[in-house]
Amino acid sequence: MPVPLAPYPSPPAPFTPSANGSQSQLVCSGCVNLLLYPVGATSVCCAVCKAVTSVPPPGTEMAQLVCGGCHTLLMYIRGATSVKCSCCHTVNLATEANQVAQVNCGNCELLLMYPYGARSVKCAVCHFVTSVGVPPINTLEQKLNS
Repeated sequence: MPVPLAPYPSPPAPFTPSANGSQSQLVCSGCVNLLLYPVGATSVCCAVCKAVTSVPPPGTEMAQLVCGGCHTLLMYIRGATSVKCSCCHTVNLATEANQVAQVNCGNCELLLMYPYGARSVKCAVCHFVTSVGVPPINTLEQKLNS
């Protein structure tokens, strides 16, 4: 039977749980399929792509983010500073949910708060989109002319 190439593969083969029935899951580092494994395993071999994915130590707190390159949902160990997407290989900045930055709206000068690492922020009052981390064009022109 051929292996499906669609983003939503067929259900995994039947799983035989360990003696106490405990199992867990993680995302394959190769093909991004969901893998089931017995609790206590240190790595899991994917039946579809044969990639070996390391299992985080027990009790490790996980977090999620959406890849900025291909919009795939990524899981990573909480506290990591960056996450490389296994689909498009984009390196994503991993920030905690409470990390925010501030910038003045490029149109109405209202102070805006946005998630740290964002590329732009839209003003809720005037709907102007302000680029973050890049000086406005008029600031660049002033610096070049001085």
